[in-house]
Amino acid sequence: MTADSTPQVSEVTGLLMAWGDGDRIALDRLIPMVDAELRRIAEAYMGREKPGHVLQTTALVNEAWMKLIDWQKSSWQNRAHFFGVAASLMRKILVGEARRRGRLKRGGKDIQVSLSEADLVPSGKQPDLIALDDALDALAEFDERKSRIIEMRFFGGLSVAETAEALRVSERTVAREWELAKSWMYKQLSNDGAAK
Repeated sequence: MTADSTPQVSEVTGLLMAWGDGDRIALDRLIPMVDAELRRIAEAYMGREKPGHVLQTTALVNEAWMKLIDWQKSSWQNRAHFFGVAASLMRKILVGEARRRGRLKRGGKDIQVSLSEADLVPSGKQPDLIALDDALDALAEFDERKSRIIEMRFFGGLSVAETAEALRVSERTVAREWELAKSWMYKQLSNDGAAK
């Protein structure tokens, strides 16, 4: 993080806290400050989708904002917490759409997500978004923090430092648990793929 970006980070955190306390003007000032980052997260999600997906980046950001507005009374910890929640909401929006499309197209293929860059699945295999979501939910059942680390780092694009800040743990803990979680996800998704 550069010295130039530090005031904006603290300003975003302050605006998030004010918004959480019900300050509508804070939300109006916050939106343009975080919009580019929300679009970057949405683009990362959409970049993993098959071409021709029904949702576009702008629609995904708008859907996420609609859900974030409901979090107004939330106690936002900081900027990283906000973007972690946003990434989680975007994942849920896409999984919901995948499940809806799966119901509409009986026997149709689920939306595919490439995870090769995260070393979560064997090269050449692409788990569907629903399988990935199920694996993250399974991981969360016995280790919520590792599941959140995968979600924040892989889907949200948060750095180790930002993830550590959002989860209130050390950067070493995040780095160690990121490696363990990736290994677990790799095995889980490989087993799911072999069972089909």
